[in-house]
Amino acid sequence: MDSSRANDLAIGLPLVISLLTILCTIVIHALALLGIIHFVRRQHQLGHAGVRFWRDVAIVASATLLALMAHLVEITIWTFVFVFCGEFAQFAGAFYHSAMNYTTLGYGDVVMTPSWKLFGPLEAADGMLMFGVSTAIIVSVIQLSVRTRFHDLPNL
Repeated sequence: MDSSRANDLAIGLPLVISLLTILCTIVIHALALLGIIHFVRRQHQLGHAGVRFWRDVAIVASATLLALMAHLVEITIWTFVFVFCGEFAQFAGAFYHSAMNYTTLGYGDVVMTPSWKLFGPLEAADGMLMFGVSTAIIVSVIQLSVRTRFHDLPNL
């Protein structure tokens, strides 16, 4: 195989695998969003939302924990991708590296081989976008609680 073909494969394969993984994380976050919406809607229907401050805090905390669980599942999916590609022999090391990439912390103490380095920035971009989605979800839950409790507030 000539070097240009090998370079194309070295860029294309991680890119395709990353895009498939990112699609999986979007689906997971969408499922988490549906779960959060169902939970908050149920709390609202039961008259629990917007009634007491600490109950509202518990509802927001529950939504936050559901979003965090989605992030942990997504980090785990990236971990399996790293193990499947042969970058890591052990799950723990791959999970640590995945968490560093996903959260964009990136200590840099574990570096992937050149053929799979593209995973790092793609996972970081995925993590940033999914944290943005989580932030939007949590802000929406807070807005619902505030609007329910203070129904006389104008729509802004």
